[in-house]
Amino acid sequence: MVHMGHVRWSWVLCVIAAACCLATTVVFAPGYMSPDSLDQLRQAMGRKPLTDWHPPVLSLVWRALLAVTGSAASMAVLQSVVFWTALGVTAWCVWELTARRSGSLAVLGVGLTPQVLTFVGVVWKDVHTAFALLAATAVAFVGLRLRGRRTRRALRWGLFGVGVLFLAYAMLVRKNAFFAAIPVFAMLVLAWWPRPGRRVWTLATAALVVALVVPAVAISGIARPVQTKQGAQIMLDDLVHVLTVKELRSADVSPDLRDRLVVAARKCARIHSLSDAYWTCYDRPADGLVGDSGQITSLWLREMSGHVPGYLQYRLLLFTRLLFQTGYPYHPGVSGNDLGLEVTHARLEEALDTYVNGAVADLRPLFRGWFWLTLALVLAVRPGRGTFAMPVRALGISSAAYVLGYLPIMPATNYRYVYWPAIACTLGLLLVLLGRGTTSSTPAGTTDQAARSRGLESLTQ
Repeated sequence: MVHMGHVRWSWVLCVIAAACCLATTVVFAPGYMSPDSLDQLRQAMGRKPLTDWHPPVLSLVWRALLAVTGSAASMAVLQSVVFWTALGVTAWCVWELTARRSGSLAVLGVGLTPQVLTFVGVVWKDVHTAFALLAATAVAFVGLRLRGRRTRRALRWGLFGVGVLFLAYAMLVRKNAFFAAIPVFAMLVLAWWPRPGRRVWTLATAALVVALVVPAVAISGIARPVQTKQGAQIMLDDLVHVLTVKELRSADVSPDLRDRLVVAARKCARIHSLSDAYWTCYDRPADGLVGDSGQITSLWLREMSGHVPGYLQYRLLLFTRLLFQTGYPYHPGVSGNDLGLEVTHARLEEALDTYVNGAVADLRPLFRGWFWLTLALVLAVRPGRGTFAMPVRALGISSAAYVLGYLPIMPATNYRYVYWPAIACTLGLLLVLLGRGTTSSTPAGTTDQAARSRGLESLTQ
């Protein structure tokens, strides 16, 4: 029989998570938005055509929320609900598995740390990716919690399917999230099936593929986002920073594009812009990269093969700046817009600004890429022992893969590119501490017979 105090504390965690969610929603109302966020909102409202420059799935979700609520703030509310629900579920599982009240409270406290709270209400694809991966992690923890119990096959696969949907969304909303999603996927499988056989791995992988391909095909075929050739943006960076002006002058492209590449290279050098040349240095034509993408791609393929040392040096320099000169740790409110949107509570925004930027000044490593990459590698190699060793290792590998995956494709050196590692490693480090002294994932109160039958049950389901 479960002690009433045990159940009561579970409700306390639920109330605290709900209060944090409400507070976050109020502070960030109506959702902090950059020009990128506002562009996606205009697409969701139908004021601009839907494009693939930003992930169409985010704008389509926002469009659905607008249809139901009529409020642009609904997206920030959804973000807060997903984030705090994921942390709340994880905190409950930690409580059930360790019977440590302080440990379960600490899990909720992760959401209040400056390196995490800074972007909770900012409508960015990077934030959506991080929260979707966190939600999948929470589902995995439910699997750990239920390991010692007889779980019906339909329930097990149903909950696993929820985690898979979150993983698919993470990859749909940010393509390079693939690197981070695979370790979380493995964690999800191993949490629900401690000793998965070939059949389980096959079915689980098929479920992930279906969850990823079906919506991608549906969005492409039904929503038909306008193709913008956004991938050429990275190649443009490489061309204007790796090739010399002399080499660009003799490039085998149209005279108009050749002139714009030369001007972009000179401007980038003059203003010391090492990345994001499309926005900072390039004379963009009316159709963006659509008309130039073919020539840019062909030129990139021809030239980079002959400039391998220069290409590697440029990408390494840019990656080093992401690690050691990580910028943009906080986005202040809502950028200027013609939609009538502005911060609802200016003084709360000022307080948040003071909290985050004060931490940036006093606790600088928390907002540097090198810190989270180093911690990710440590967690991947030394995840500790006990209940949480497997998820800690998965979070470490996921974080490291996410950061390293930016090496060839990074457009800028912003903190949001290490936001998922910051969340995952903060949680992972806490789990290492909470896992000390534990030897199994069997929750308190589970009978010894159930624990002994766990292995047999996993083989028969």
